[in-house]
Amino acid sequence: MAFRTNAARMICNSRVIASKRAMSLLTKASTAPMLRTNTFGASATAAFKPLVASRGIKQINFGGSVETVYERADWPREKLLEYFKNDTMALIGYGSQGYGQGLNMRDNGINVIIGVRKNGASWKAAIEDGWVPGENLFDVKEAIEKGTIVMNLLSDAAQSETWNSIKPLLTKGKTLYFSHGFSPVFKDLTHVEPPKDIDVILVAPKGSGRTVRSLFKEGRGINSSYAVWNDVTGKAHEKAQALAVAVGSGYIYETTFEKEVNSDLYGERGCLMGGIHGMFLAQYEVLRENGHSPSEAFNETVEEATQSLYPLIGKYGMDYMYDACSTTARRGALDWYPVFKDALKPVFEDLYESTKNGTETKRSLEFNSQPDYREKLEAELQIIRNMEIWRVGKEVRKLRPENN
Repeated sequence: MAFRTNAARMICNSRVIASKRAMSLLTKASTAPMLRTNTFGASATAAFKPLVASRGIKQINFGGSVETVYERADWPREKLLEYFKNDTMALIGYGSQGYGQGLNMRDNGINVIIGVRKNGASWKAAIEDGWVPGENLFDVKEAIEKGTIVMNLLSDAAQSETWNSIKPLLTKGKTLYFSHGFSPVFKDLTHVEPPKDIDVILVAPKGSGRTVRSLFKEGRGINSSYAVWNDVTGKAHEKAQALAVAVGSGYIYETTFEKEVNSDLYGERGCLMGGIHGMFLAQYEVLRENGHSPSEAFNETVEEATQSLYPLIGKYGMDYMYDACSTTARRGALDWYPVFKDALKPVFEDLYESTKNGTETKRSLEFNSQPDYREKLEAELQIIRNMEIWRVGKEVRKLRPENN
């Protein structure tokens, strides 16, 4: 895909300048205790218009819908330590999210302990990461008993399997925390029904636990959603917002448990993983069937997308891509994106319905609860590893300058 070099450079420079100006305004605005309103897609003069005095909260016009967004700046480390000075975070499970959120809280100075099956794989992994048995590493029951905020970060299937033993330990005064709405929303399938006499909250980082950790270490922070199931104390919203920052979030927006799980299951099956993989395979196979070499098919399908175009879309937006590409590429994209949208929308409608009605949850629980699910999963993943497109990709990645 060709770019209009001079035009792209001019656009890029102008956007960088505008971005620097916007960041300057944001930096100045973030030091003032006022409600800030940002209008994305509107004129620069309309941005950061102060409204009423408040705690650094800001409202943003997202394409015509105004939403409140909470930022890491609202909860500096000293404030977090004061807020949680009497709390013990009992983080149950040390998988991807447990790893990322646990280490981030520990680095933030929060009193956090890990609860996992003693001497299991997660126990050993936690020790490797510096958690100390008897000090901040315990079995699940003891950790929950010691904790004031119980962070259930077990896998969805494991939450269902262990709920009967965990629920009696969630005594009055504790807070129950999830990072996915899966278990309580689909309680008819999972049998996870949170107690009604304690606060129940959710913080859902929009990425893997490894990304939660890496962005925190870079001094950045992942974006997360938060939700409240029960607000017994009247402080559940504030508690969730503070916890979101404590686990490494950069900014936080409010949702519900239902919307979180529906959007999450839908997204990962669609554009985030399933859909994008299916699209890559379809384009690659048509190129190969028409005589293109493996390296050419991969470069035109995956490499250019992930190394050149997608990062620019992420940084500047799809409108930038249309501005910056050649007239031929632009014409083709403008003509064909409605075709793809019309063809794919019925698929996405079916996918959303399958998510909303619990079909995806039932399928996940049935598969992941099987005693041999790891072997079956590995067999499916091995099929993907052996696909020509990804074997070619392994060789192409070796040719990148940074890998030589």
